Amino acid sequence: MTSTSATPSPSGEPGKTATKAPAKDPWELPDVSGLVVGVLGGTGDQGRGLAYRFARAGQRVIIGSRSQERARSAAGELGGGVEGAANADCASRSDVVIVAVPWEGHAKTLESLRDELAGKLVVDCVNPLGFDKKGAYALTPEEGSAAQQAAVLLPQARVTAAFHHLSAVLLQDPEVDRIDTDVMVLGESRADTDVVQALAGRIAGMRGVFAGRLRNAHQVESLVANLVSVNRRYKAHAGLRVTDL
Repeated sequence: MTSTSATPSPSGEPGKTATKAPAKDPWELPDVSGLVVGVLGGTGDQGRGLAYRFARAGQRVIIGSRSQERARSAAGELGGGVEGAANADCASRSDVVIVAVPWEGHAKTLESLRDELAGKLVVDCVNPLGFDKKGAYALTPEEGSAAQQAAVLLPQARVTAAFHHLSAVLLQDPEVDRIDTDVMVLGESRADTDVVQALAGRIAGMRGVFAGRLRNAHQVESLVANLVSVNRRYKAHAGLRVTDL
């Protein structure tokens, strides 16, 4: 049954009520098959793995590196039409840019690409972690999280956060056809998080799940320290599944 509200209609005519628009289906996601996906840090394990999976799904992919030669070499090894370019070129030519650089170089990389990333949809998947004899532990950036740091450094970009909990080993293994895991997606704009969820769904077995705004990114990034402990203890490549969805 359609619900109505006693709020006056936009026309201001007395005695009329406004009709509530039906709630949008949260699983109704946009077609992202035509988007160009750039991966900064595409020569590292996580970046290479994501580039490989998106290319395998039919996405056009460009991997970026500080060294154009390294990027092209890695792209040639991945195949699937993946291109390699210097970071600035990768950022300029891509519709969606995944940040998969080491935490130590996160701020410096983004600062150097502020102009190229202006107006772009940026997906930060960096996990600020430290390691000692007791194992992995979460670090807390001054801004609260890596994703929030990215938002501060890239004021003209549309920053989201996703792809934190994926095994680089599984991503890069050509014998693995499906990666059965959920991808927690965070961001300020639902339209942007919908795009990232849809991209996650392009990879066989994956599902993108909206997990809140960027202020919640620290918990998601920190959970990787727990997964590292799980995987070391059980010699596994564990991911996450959200139940009852």
